[in-house]
Amino acid sequence: MNKYKSFILISLFLIPYWNGNAQEKIIYPKNEFRAVWIATVANIDWPKTNLDAVEKQKTDYLEILDTYKKLNYNAVIVQIRSSGEALYPTDLAPWSRYLTGKEGKAPSPYYDPLEWMITEAHARGFEFHAWLNPYRATMDTKKETLSPNHDFNKHRNWMIKYGESGKEKYYYDPGLPEVQSHLTKVVEEVVQKYDIDAIHFDDYFYPYKVPGETFNDRASFQKYGSGLKLDDWRRANVDSLVKRVSHTIKDCKPWVQFGISPFGVWRNKSMDPKGSDTESGQTNYDDLYADPMNWMEQQWIDYLVPQLYWSMGHPKASYSKLLKWWSENSKNTAIYIGNGTYKINNDSDKRWDNPLEIPNQIDLTRTYKNVQGNVFFSAKWFVNKNQNVAQMLRDNQYRFPALPYPVPQLKHIVIDSPALNTFEKNTENSTFTFKYPLNSKVRYIMVYRAKRAGKIDTNDPSQIIDKITLPTDEDFVLVHIPTNKENEHSSFAFTYVDFYGNESSPTIVN
Repeated sequence: MNKYKSFILISLFLIPYWNGNAQEKIIYPKNEFRAVWIATVANIDWPKTNLDAVEKQKTDYLEILDTYKKLNYNAVIVQIRSSGEALYPTDLAPWSRYLTGKEGKAPSPYYDPLEWMITEAHARGFEFHAWLNPYRATMDTKKETLSPNHDFNKHRNWMIKYGESGKEKYYYDPGLPEVQSHLTKVVEEVVQKYDIDAIHFDDYFYPYKVPGETFNDRASFQKYGSGLKLDDWRRANVDSLVKRVSHTIKDCKPWVQFGISPFGVWRNKSMDPKGSDTESGQTNYDDLYADPMNWMEQQWIDYLVPQLYWSMGHPKASYSKLLKWWSENSKNTAIYIGNGTYKINNDSDKRWDNPLEIPNQIDLTRTYKNVQGNVFFSAKWFVNKNQNVAQMLRDNQYRFPALPYPVPQLKHIVIDSPALNTFEKNTENSTFTFKYPLNSKVRYIMVYRAKRAGKIDTNDPSQIIDKITLPTDEDFVLVHIPTNKENEHSSFAFTYVDFYGNESSPTIVN
């Protein structure tokens, strides 16, 4: 059979011109991770309210994608499980109240939000990273609002109440083997059922400490502590889950990445000479019982996104000092930096009133070769907000598209490169057909163009004109490029990007 898939490249990345108000030296990398967190908990980013109709939910999600597509981002990190509920159909958790207004209530008209969101993200060339909060079971202690299918009602012995008085939540007890097995099963189901690019955890492991409050895991510690000190046992519990999740992901789909975004400070130098020159009130190692240094050492994760939500000149935890520390202390793992766009014109640190704070942070990040991109919290802050900063990025730092690097453990040579089958040209389109790749698991075909008689260079991001998702059920791939005077004598190049993020050698068409 000879089935074809057609693609019309109507909007060929609109490239704005130079903005003279920005910094003079701008680097345009061909490879860089540019992602945004889309938070669903408490309807931070999406859906805008938990009573929105399905069509409005879809419209608002597409607005987020289209906003960041225009900014030349290339990945979205979408929160699909913020506590013991889910934004997808599963027997392991009830439907999220943030989706339908009532926990356990399915969307009406019915659809699978996760499957739909993945499809729409891939259609725009984004990687889709599925973000889960493993240990947080509830957002409050209102038992009457919980579904009968919630783990609180099914496994009450798994739950520990903790938090500031009046703001307590329930948490899964990380020390229970059955909790670790359950949370691993949650991840496994998502990886098996959905065409995601990554599983993503954020900074919530053991909860942030509250003065005067005790996280009461005494019973599980007495039963499973094995002679360890309490702090060491808690870290071992987190390590155990990270290891199990890592192995489970790779056993299911070896191309799916596992990324974690820890709090920005591992340890203060006052506690450990290997720590950072900071005065953070809480740290990963000592308070959240999370040890990213060990995860990297053991090669359990593919990438880290330390959350450096401070200004470059912050006196106690500066972005500049922490960026340098993470760069110098990384190994075996891709490192991206988490940036706090939510603080723009919205923080007691008035350095955030400077519209150049985020552009300058990106520029500084790019000076560290082993730091390969940035992730921004959160999505709503550039959707019809902070447009002066967004325009600077569009005109300067993110002027051209970029491809994420494959993470260190997934780098390899792509066997297939696009095999040109036919080429036709008329007054409206240049049409290329390619044989479907047979030996590589390919997600995208990249299209490059050098105008007129220019030399094609696939390392030049200004020549990227589109990133197209390959169909899964076709024998040939068709690419249509509108013909106009500007590209009348163009050279083109095409490459494949596989599921692991590796790019093939180019096929050049003059």
